[in-house]
Amino acid sequence: MSTARDRGIVHTDPAGVKVSLAAEAALLEARLGMLSEALHEIDVRIRVVSDSLHKLRHSPAVTDGEEHGRTGTTG
Repeated sequence: MSTARDRGIVHTDPAGVKVSLAAEAALLEARLGMLSEALHEIDVRIRVVSDSLHKLRHSPAVTDGEEHGRTGTTG
């Protein structure tokens, strides 16, 4: 991992360092917020799919002979 010094960026002014770090922290916080929202959306989708699968498994229409579109008749 390269550092600011490795890339030729050297801050000797403490105020400049503070501003730079604050800007970087703000960007990281914004990114964290976006990732948290995305994870929440994924969690909701997982719950919806899980609930749907649970309902399908316990549906009276799905029996041993009717699973996967098989009705036991030939056609």
